[in-house]
Amino acid sequence: MPHLFVLAIAFLFPFFFLVVKLLKKQLIHGGYTLPSGKIKSNQIYFGKFSLSFFFAFSWSQPRTVNHPPCLPSEALPIYSNENLRALKHRTPLFLPSYSAVRFYFFFIRFIQLYQTMADTDPFLPKSSSDGSYPTGSQATRRSPIKEQLTIFFGLLAVGLFAALLIGKNGSYNAHVQENKHGSLATSTTKKPETLGPVSRGPAAGVSEKSNRLSAKVDGNLLVYPWNNSMLSWQRTAFHFQPEKNWMNDPNGPLFYKGWYHFFYQYNPNAAVWGDIVWGHAVSRDMIHWLHLPLAMVADQWYDVNGVWTGSATILPDGKVVMLYTGSTAEAVQVQNLAYPANPNDPLLINWVKYPGNPVLVPPPGIDKMDFRDPTTAWLTSEGKWRITIGSKINKTGIALIYDTTDFINYERLDGALHAVSGTGMWECVDFFPVSKTEENGLETSVNGPGVKHVVKASLDDDRHDYYAIGTYHEKNGTWIPDQPEIDVGIGIRYDYGIFYAAKTFYDQNKNRRVLWGWIGESDSEAADVQKGWASLQSIPRTILFDNKTGTHLLQWPVEETESLRLKSNEFNQVTLQAGTVVPLDVGSATQLDIMAEFVIDKEALEKATGSNETFSCGTSGGAAERGALGPFGLLALADESLSEKTPVYFYIAKGSDGNLKTFFCNDQSRSSAASDVNKLIYGSFVPVLEGENLSLRMLVDHSIIESFAQGGRTVITSRVYPTKAIYGAAKVFLFNNATEASVTASLKIWQMNSAFIRPYPNDGKF
Repeated sequence: MPHLFVLAIAFLFPFFFLVVKLLKKQLIHGGYTLPSGKIKSNQIYFGKFSLSFFFAFSWSQPRTVNHPPCLPSEALPIYSNENLRALKHRTPLFLPSYSAVRFYFFFIRFIQLYQTMADTDPFLPKSSSDGSYPTGSQATRRSPIKEQLTIFFGLLAVGLFAALLIGKNGSYNAHVQENKHGSLATSTTKKPETLGPVSRGPAAGVSEKSNRLSAKVDGNLLVYPWNNSMLSWQRTAFHFQPEKNWMNDPNGPLFYKGWYHFFYQYNPNAAVWGDIVWGHAVSRDMIHWLHLPLAMVADQWYDVNGVWTGSATILPDGKVVMLYTGSTAEAVQVQNLAYPANPNDPLLINWVKYPGNPVLVPPPGIDKMDFRDPTTAWLTSEGKWRITIGSKINKTGIALIYDTTDFINYERLDGALHAVSGTGMWECVDFFPVSKTEENGLETSVNGPGVKHVVKASLDDDRHDYYAIGTYHEKNGTWIPDQPEIDVGIGIRYDYGIFYAAKTFYDQNKNRRVLWGWIGESDSEAADVQKGWASLQSIPRTILFDNKTGTHLLQWPVEETESLRLKSNEFNQVTLQAGTVVPLDVGSATQLDIMAEFVIDKEALEKATGSNETFSCGTSGGAAERGALGPFGLLALADESLSEKTPVYFYIAKGSDGNLKTFFCNDQSRSSAASDVNKLIYGSFVPVLEGENLSLRMLVDHSIIESFAQGGRTVITSRVYPTKAIYGAAKVFLFNNATEASVTASLKIWQMNSAFIRPYPNDGKF
């Protein structure tokens, strides 16, 4: 804003001229001696004063991008209209506080100078111990007119600077907006307090990738004034995420030649969805990660609009093949083949795309934008490889099924692996076996007695991952759920919080099946752009068949997570009377691993009156709504005053028939003072069997909380964005908000170390 600088100089110049002239005259007659014995020039003193004003003035102004209104939008190809909306809210994080500091510094300097000017003999030499002065020229008194002019222009400069600070978002802050005709024009706004919702993904043929927040006025989002300290705290310490920018679906995880490989959907250019390529990282333990160069980029006609989700298959000879979805320039979703350029490279840095891609295109009857996300292949008894791909027909979600012998030529089987009416598009389909008798994972091709199969789908319509357990019939390539009432898309979910596009792989290194899931943000896109990154991955989880219920899977953080545990605190047999909150002294509660067990008073269970009312975590008022037998649990990421807190809790509902039903919930309604974050209440029913106490494991890692109830039968992942309960102010409490029952709790809480997640070193040493 050059005009503002010119204006400032115009006001400052006479002030500077008069003072310099005055100082020049005074310095002819002498100076004053500092304690060190050196002579300090008053011109230097005033120079610092002037520089303070200059930097305070210049750095206080907002950085906006303004274009001449005469230019049409096509003349500005680098800025899309969506980007311009985001840019108008982007100012460096340090500006408000920095401006205040600079203004304070400037004002103090001015007062000091004024006091010096007001002194009756401001430039007299220091007197000796006997009260006499050294010989030499005597200082003369300042001209009253010059003194008044100096003070006048100084006060004028202060007033100008204060006015500019107050109006920095006012009349001089012109933001680029899109008018009703679609062209770009500048318009003057007072303050960017709201932000309209932006959709990302559906137009390109994938699920919605932006967070559609609910805290809106007239359809616009109320923007919270996040500062750098708050946003820096949100970055996690031991969950996988790239160094910057956007990430979503996990892709092609595998263990190869001593390394765990993780590929993921990544935007290398921004903290929003778009320009999707494959990021790549490797690890020895799935905790500490090394970032590698991009594995695959959108450089071919069949994936020019995005290198989308895919899966890896390890062949019997140890070779790796990767199938992935590409989006063409016409937004047709096609399946492509890729493989390592050097199979002997344990890091699999370079990949080759098959020259004959695509290997599969949408079949007749399937829309061009409803054919994506091939699974890991499994072997049939005939020696063929079989895969399934997500799709839909009208509102019926389906998993198409194909056979191949070489991953180049495919035969589609009649019908589908499975279909469920009313569930919409199935994304990121997964299919794998689980053992009914062993506590080990199974390789994807295993079938036979003692084996059940899981079908999982990510529903485009609601962005949740659903699974069901059933029986796979290899001959006709179909799968039948054990209980149709909890079929895929209408029954059990992997996670009842923020968790999507999950993918499993068989870890032959430790004979286990490992689950990855994308954890998106629940704040505003403007905040993500401001902090420079968005999304992370869940802690990898082992996944087993729960043979006690027969309906659920058990998810649990991989054992390597425990290597991050530091000092621990134990709290045994803590009695929580109805309506009490108990602080737990563990220090900072930003990075924790918590194991807790709760025992509710049996007498209260028997005396509680049954009810026909139906309880639901999401609609029953959260942790503030009291019942006879709950809620009770933990308050995570809470400040001392409990003005911010995230309750993770159990609630026991007693039916009119006397039966008990337990719910596991996460209440974000009071998790943050910010307006531009989702504050939902998550949760679901959790099976509790005869003789079991209520158990909970919670991983707290800055802005993410992963909670596992009853050994992982029910899991909730939430993103939390407190404004007060951060750094050392983050605390954890026990609470019991029941009206009748007392609860006894026993806990062990570990502080958690940070994982090493960094670029791969040039010398190749890990």
